[in-house]
Amino acid sequence: MMIVMTPQADQAAIDAVRAKLETTGVHVVVMPGELTTAIGAIGDPEGVERLNLEGMAGVDRVVPISRPYKLASSELGHHGATVLDIAGRTVGGGSTFCLIAGPCTVESEEQTLAVAHAVKAGGASMLRGGAFKPRTSPFAFKGLGVAALEILAEARAQTGLPVVTELLDTSHAEVLAAHADVVQIGARNMQNYALLEVAGKLGKPVLLKRGLSSSLEELLQAADYVLKEGNEAVILCERGIRTFETATRFTLDLGAVPWLKLHSHLPVVVDPSHAAGDRRLVEPLSRAAAAVGADGIIVEVHQDPDAAWCDGPQTLVAAGFAAYADDVAAHARLLGRELA
Repeated sequence: MMIVMTPQADQAAIDAVRAKLETTGVHVVVMPGELTTAIGAIGDPEGVERLNLEGMAGVDRVVPISRPYKLASSELGHHGATVLDIAGRTVGGGSTFCLIAGPCTVESEEQTLAVAHAVKAGGASMLRGGAFKPRTSPFAFKGLGVAALEILAEARAQTGLPVVTELLDTSHAEVLAAHADVVQIGARNMQNYALLEVAGKLGKPVLLKRGLSSSLEELLQAADYVLKEGNEAVILCERGIRTFETATRFTLDLGAVPWLKLHSHLPVVVDPSHAAGDRRLVEPLSRAAAAVGADGIIVEVHQDPDAAWCDGPQTLVAAGFAAYADDVAAHARLLGRELA
């Protein structure tokens, strides 16, 4: 439920409504606006209805929220679309385009620093890199762990690029938060609700990837797990889903971008690397993502993809990254966006 206050409602009236809502055990979110304040009540609509809030001082109306996702809903956007500032890089809001780039996994300090400098020079907004890797095969390389986080921190110190890296296990949470600027939740963990709650409590922006076979409503309900911990800095990521089609690694659902923009207030980025599975397809899919209204792209880059320890076939060559970035930026400008 959403309680809309009158423009004349003072702080005492808002506090009184909040206190009454809290007696039912619902999750309460107060959203001040330019003209009026809205109060979200998540958890027990029947209990809220029994409170007869319309009779309280300062209450204009009580509006049911019928969608299964609540905090991620556009109806609960505090001031329209959420805009995040991550170490000076803007994500969301419609005027900037965020380009997140780097190796699939950290292999060495030399490799990671070389890629970091290349993507920085090419116009990247942030550096991505895997320290803990979820692999389908238990015998595949699973990342360097804490050593990789330290390398990423050094890359940030040298380039100034904020670091995006994946949280794979709750036991890694504290050390990862100490090194990362953005905590990524991978597709395989989108519905790992205990992990989402831990990520929400870290006080870092969370980049949440859509699950391999998850609906968009399920993605937004997963976002609610992070948002309910008081962390409003969530970025949604479309990275391709499993369909009957086998020509690409996954099917990139570009329709997800405008749908999410319509139904949620959260920023949306696209991962064309994992969707394509083929570096020759990454650039056209990136152009399409920019043109359809995505707030950014997260893409894999390596100085020698053929020798990469993970996902080499879908990884862009670092030497060509600047040209790639220019091409994507040109398509982002079709919607009035500039690289963040």
